[in-house]
Amino acid sequence: MRRRAPRPIATAIRSLEADLAPRSALARAQAAWSGSVGPQIAAHAQPAHEREGTLTVDCDSAVWAAELEMQSGELLRVLNAALGSSQPLLRLRFRAR
Repeated sequence: MRRRAPRPIATAIRSLEADLAPRSALARAQAAWSGSVGPQIAAHAQPAHEREGTLTVDCDSAVWAAELEMQSGELLRVLNAALGSSQPLLRLRFRAR
């Protein structure tokens, strides 16, 4: 019997990570957030809760919350495209922490 060559540990970790990742809408949104909205927005706003299709995003300030509220349609479209799920998010809600 022939022995298989060792595989890189990164391959095993990626496989394990995919198996252990939570499957909730919030977890998926948190994973896709930074790549979807960009580093500037991600530095000031993070998904905090999800309920019945509404994703609540905590923002550094009321100014950020108001600005992102005005962009919510585009942000929702981009985030849903990144999630690629059969159950898209329906609404984004922004609040100051």
